[in-house]
Amino acid sequence: MIKPWKVTRTEAGPELPLFKVRFDWVQNPRNSKEMKRLVLETDEWINVVALTPEKQIVIVRQFRFGNGKITNEIPGGTVEPGESPKGAAIRELKEETGYTSSKWTYLGSVEPNPAFQNNRCHLWLAEDVIKTDSINLDDGEDISVETITLDKMKSYIKTGKFTHALALNALSRVFNLWQNMEEYDFKLID
Repeated sequence: MIKPWKVTRTEAGPELPLFKVRFDWVQNPRNSKEMKRLVLETDEWINVVALTPEKQIVIVRQFRFGNGKITNEIPGGTVEPGESPKGAAIRELKEETGYTSSKWTYLGSVEPNPAFQNNRCHLWLAEDVIKTDSINLDDGEDISVETITLDKMKSYIKTGKFTHALALNALSRVFNLWQNMEEYDFKLID
């Protein structure tokens, strides 16, 4: 039977803009061997599937340093200290896109990479979003906003034009909900 590994000591690493680095020395319960493991401590995140009254999805495009490419994504960001995940979702949607909504559904959360990260990403559906504000980007952001049809999103996913794993997870939860609701006539899989 699998057992948790015992942490025998912890050492702080450098603080980075998005992460605090931590090194844990852990003991394997199977063979008692001790080894050093990297842990990235970071704030909770959110991702928002924003759907207009016309059933279009709000997407954002931005340059990502990790892959060196402009990516198609859904609005998302960090939960700030003292902020609830829903509060962060409302704020990030408004800041990144200028859209707002009064109809929010929590889709659950996922662990982005529990192998070495300690955070969760909370997933939200915002329905009947409307453009009420100008975008208000951080100094480190350069984002373009577009709305696309459900069929175009389906095409983006099938052709690899939409590959952000956390965004795909949120979209798959929404698509699954829609497949079980009569008011939506959309299926991800033909």
